[in-house]
Amino acid sequence: MPRYARVLVDDSAGKAFDYELPEAVAAVLQPGARVRVPVRTRTALATVIELLDETDVPGVKLMSEVVSAEPILSPLLLKLGTWMADYYCCSLEAAMKAVLPNVIRKAEVGHQTRLFARLAREVDEDEIEKIRKKAPLQAGVLDHLIEAAQPVSVTDLAEKCDASHAVVQALVKKGLIVTEASRVERDPFGDESFVHAAPLAMNPEQLAVFEQLRRAIDHTPGEAPKPILLHGVTGSGKTEIYLQGIHLVLERGQSAIMLVPEISLTPQTVERFKSRFATTRHEVAVLHSHLSEGERHDEWHKIRDGRARIVIGARSAIFAPCANLGLIVVDEEHENTYKQEETPRYHGRDVAVLRASMEKCAIVLGSATPSLESFHNAQTGKYELLRMVARVDDKKMPFIRVVDLRMESKKHGAILSEKLITAINDRITKREQTILFLNRRGFSTSLICEKCGHVCECPNCSVALTFHRAAARTVCHICGYQAVAPAKCPECRDPGIKYTGTGTEKVEDAVSRLFPKAVVKRMDADVMQRRDAFRETLTAFRVGKIDILVGTQMIAKGLHFPNVTLVGIINADLGLHLPDFRAGERTFQLLTQVAGRAGRGDVEGEVFVQSFTPFSPSIQHARHHDFDGFWEQEIEFRRQWEYPPFTHMVLIIIRSTHQQRASFSAETLHRRLKEELPPGVTLSEPAPAPLEKSHGSYRYHLMLRTRSILRLSRHLRAVIDKLTFPEDVFVTVDVDAYQLM
Repeated sequence: MPRYARVLVDDSAGKAFDYELPEAVAAVLQPGARVRVPVRTRTALATVIELLDETDVPGVKLMSEVVSAEPILSPLLLKLGTWMADYYCCSLEAAMKAVLPNVIRKAEVGHQTRLFARLAREVDEDEIEKIRKKAPLQAGVLDHLIEAAQPVSVTDLAEKCDASHAVVQALVKKGLIVTEASRVERDPFGDESFVHAAPLAMNPEQLAVFEQLRRAIDHTPGEAPKPILLHGVTGSGKTEIYLQGIHLVLERGQSAIMLVPEISLTPQTVERFKSRFATTRHEVAVLHSHLSEGERHDEWHKIRDGRARIVIGARSAIFAPCANLGLIVVDEEHENTYKQEETPRYHGRDVAVLRASMEKCAIVLGSATPSLESFHNAQTGKYELLRMVARVDDKKMPFIRVVDLRMESKKHGAILSEKLITAINDRITKREQTILFLNRRGFSTSLICEKCGHVCECPNCSVALTFHRAAARTVCHICGYQAVAPAKCPECRDPGIKYTGTGTEKVEDAVSRLFPKAVVKRMDADVMQRRDAFRETLTAFRVGKIDILVGTQMIAKGLHFPNVTLVGIINADLGLHLPDFRAGERTFQLLTQVAGRAGRGDVEGEVFVQSFTPFSPSIQHARHHDFDGFWEQEIEFRRQWEYPPFTHMVLIIIRSTHQQRASFSAETLHRRLKEELPPGVTLSEPAPAPLEKSHGSYRYHLMLRTRSILRLSRHLRAVIDKLTFPEDVFVTVDVDAYQLM
């Protein structure tokens, strides 16, 4: 029987400590349990990571309290957290914070209870009528309880029967009803009803893929099946395969996790899943950052207790405490939103593949535009590649036209080309719908003085401020800084300040003026701030109340609207020329995904791509729906320069409010790394980041590339731990970096 426990104390910078176990819990305590331990003059929450028969630590203190003898974290999730700390070069505490939600760690939110009323005995009509003559409100409560035939919350009785607490208590005293407190779930979708939707008939291509998925689910026990990369064009019916695969898993008594890249896609996915599994709707749980703490608490416990066996959510849902996991689905696996941009900087897709390997369950990575890393893994045999090249019901892929804005700009400075204006007019006449995409918020993207050349910039970041006309303010899209829009140049006081560039707000304004009879709505982070705004707008669009939808990338993927026959991409060049080796890949993926919103119904879709560089390979391959052509060209560029997927890239960011300290620290770290660099590692010279200043801090980059990432991660941890940086200098290690700005 163990006598000691090694625990990870919350907020302890990742240090583990040994404590003596109380005799009463020594036999039942398990790794993953939550406990309270004495730390100096206070007690702190901690997680048990290991049980020990003996310890060589002197003066071991006695554990204060056991919060939960049963593990809150399973051994597998503990192992996953330990791997993340090692791989992503972060502290174990940071990794465990990602694995265990804050609301569960702090244990400050409990289960919600509500007072319910039910009939204490049978009450006949004559008795109710006698009560009605003297106390009609009491009779109304009895009528409601008889009709409901189940306990009703006292709050609902007060609302529906106009019955105060005194009315309910009077019935309790008469022995006619009984009140009792019961636990209630805080369900984020509790107010909605879902009509059961039957499985759809699959075409031969879908059936062939589903059969391969069935084999993976029915794999040999104790062996991990090979991950499946499902490369299916937009509209090919990938979601139906996910749904039927999850149904298969549920029939076997197992659970499933479905990851979507963005919270904005969650409502539509949840609706589809809850409709499909409407007869057991409480088996679907949702996990994402927009839930309240109470909702997250209840959804997490619903999963842990086994009452929910389907989990839908963004990247953090991969840590859901599912038992007997049978299938993990990563939808739109190429999306960079699966990459966490704060410590621990894990990639949800890669962690999902590792968890599937640990759980020995099937995993499907689905995309119309797979990441080069995943497609390379399929080409080298690490993943099994399955393809779907046709849309459901043989619907045609949208016809893509590229508009050369160099020619258009000579005629006039309009936001929309003449060809796109004509096409939108045609759709309005036919009562069809249009999506206009521009991945930039605001009205004007910069304010420039025509006299002195001054550009209004953010004082905290090295970027121009964006003008938001609705708020009459200039806003920094990096740090959120806001200021009143100037009427004159802040530098020379000349009134001739010019608003240049285009954002979604300006597009909405221009489209509303061009098509006054059309209903135009905008979807971006500015107007979608209310919790249900996204769902309400999509519902209105689905039922045809909106003719033209203008938006950013939140409308670019995963949405299915059969009446959308036209998609306009206002400026395809926005992300194409960034100083990032993935710029071409991202542009190709985004164009393909946006174009895929068109022609998903009976009418063939049409897409207009407006560009100043129309002959860019990314644009031309997207125009022809040619993923293989893009892959062949891009992979040669990556191989030649030893970029991922041929190496792992590690980005070290050194930041400080003092530019010289950041620069000096970067030079010092570079020198130390160079002294003991493991073989096979390429180290770049320190340089200012492309976005040199952000949130008031100056930023410098060091970039390393290697084929052996675990060895490099351990080396980096050892070198950085030995160095002492000034207190206002912060060093961040980003393994498998996705953002190089």
